[in-house]
Amino acid sequence: MLPRPSHLLLRHLSFSPHPLIPPQASDIWISKALSTSFLLVPSSLPLYRRLNLSPFVASLAIARIKQVTNTFSAFNLFLFTRNQLCITHSIDTYKLLINYLSLADQMVDALKLFDEMLTTCRDSPDENFIGFLIESFVANGLLDSAMDLVPRAQDFGFRLGPSRYNNIMTGLMNSNRGKDAIVFFKEQLSLNRFTPDVWSFNIVLKAFCSSGDVYGALEMLDKMRKLGYSPDIITHNTLVNGMCKANQVDGAYNFMKKLQLEGLGVTNVITYTSVITAYCKIGKMCEAHKVFDEMLDSGIKPNRITYNVLIDGYGKSGDMNSASAMYERMVLSGWSADIITITSLINGYCINNQLDMAMMLWNEMGLKGLRPNIYTFSVIIHYLCKMNRLEEAVRFLNELTKRNDIIPKAFVYNPVLYGLCRIGNVDEANRLLYEMEKRKGYPDKYTYTILIIGHCMKGRMEEAITLFYRMSDTGCKPDNTATHSLVSCLLKAGLPNQASIIMSRFNCDNFSVKDDNLALVRKSPEVSVAV
Repeated sequence: MLPRPSHLLLRHLSFSPHPLIPPQASDIWISKALSTSFLLVPSSLPLYRRLNLSPFVASLAIARIKQVTNTFSAFNLFLFTRNQLCITHSIDTYKLLINYLSLADQMVDALKLFDEMLTTCRDSPDENFIGFLIESFVANGLLDSAMDLVPRAQDFGFRLGPSRYNNIMTGLMNSNRGKDAIVFFKEQLSLNRFTPDVWSFNIVLKAFCSSGDVYGALEMLDKMRKLGYSPDIITHNTLVNGMCKANQVDGAYNFMKKLQLEGLGVTNVITYTSVITAYCKIGKMCEAHKVFDEMLDSGIKPNRITYNVLIDGYGKSGDMNSASAMYERMVLSGWSADIITITSLINGYCINNQLDMAMMLWNEMGLKGLRPNIYTFSVIIHYLCKMNRLEEAVRFLNELTKRNDIIPKAFVYNPVLYGLCRIGNVDEANRLLYEMEKRKGYPDKYTYTILIIGHCMKGRMEEAITLFYRMSDTGCKPDNTATHSLVSCLLKAGLPNQASIIMSRFNCDNFSVKDDNLALVRKSPEVSVAV
């Protein structure tokens, strides 16, 4: 018997787009009834067994549940209609629900439902659906599941396009599984499962270069050409950059020149900048400038990155005249300085002990509309500490802590902490440590070691021990310097028992101290001290 008209169920059904159609003839009406009963009147659900609902009605109800609630409820309605109403769902319903689960990052359930679909449905999924599943698996990090889908495509009677394989290989690369990407590519190519495109080869070449196998990359390039593919600019830039990162800078330069001389491909500003960067990193500024001049002669204009790399390289090599000249050339070429440019110049002046010039540039940043980043602060603070201008360094560090857009890093604080501990101002060092941690900055092993030794020098052995154990408890394993320094100070302070505990806990058997207390330490391991 149908509910009375005043019942909540019929009030909901009054929104049917076809209110004049008898319920028995309206799939939409029945699907609304089923979805509303499932949500509001679950006790009425057994009545639907008498209606012999079609898979289409169930699919409409599942879609409606997802629209008004969530994927979890839609999945539960699917289970109910399958298990309790004995509906054999169509492939369209499975695809709909797998889509919902994938978008909700519930890929394990989506994969189970996919396997069920293959065993219960007569129809096979198409290429678009398998491609969607592959993309979903890759997006959720289930790369092995994505690769398992590939051989099934042939079973379904179609070939996956190269973009599907490219998605998988890109996912492997992003997960630091470059070698797996190479194996996957070679395997699929040998089985003739797909026809790669140029982008497929570019991904694999990048995988070879990322693993440092430049020769493997060159062999793949040769195979690419033999198969009739024409490498593009990305192909060549990938190889040049790979050679540079493998410290084969001369090889990268010769490869670039070969491309130009033999007409095998074009080069652009990225190609040249990769080689220039590599020469700058190893301090070969003459070679870097030579490549820069060749780039200009070929009609390719440098970009801001090219200029920044050269400015930084000249600064680090101590040639501030060339760095300044390159900066002027950059401005005349129409490129404005960014914070990387200014930081490189400041670092160069600091390296050359021209701190006043560096400070002048710092003060000019505001006029250029630039704000120092954490590396700019780090350079200034490091060299202020190096020149024993500790008060100024602390002032800059305090300025850094006021910046909400910068997360403090230990490498910025460590020079100041070292300087403060060296002059015995451990209290100020403790304050700075507190400020760093308050701003979500995390001490590293050097931070702890500096403070441990600083407390030891002040005779604050209990605080040094507390810091040592705190260092270990936070997952920052004490190294030999920290351990040996603390043990040595404990022995000199006449605390052999505490030294014994630390030596035992941190396997410090090879520690050698020219002190008779060491024998006493070895003889009294049974004494324990609560810290």
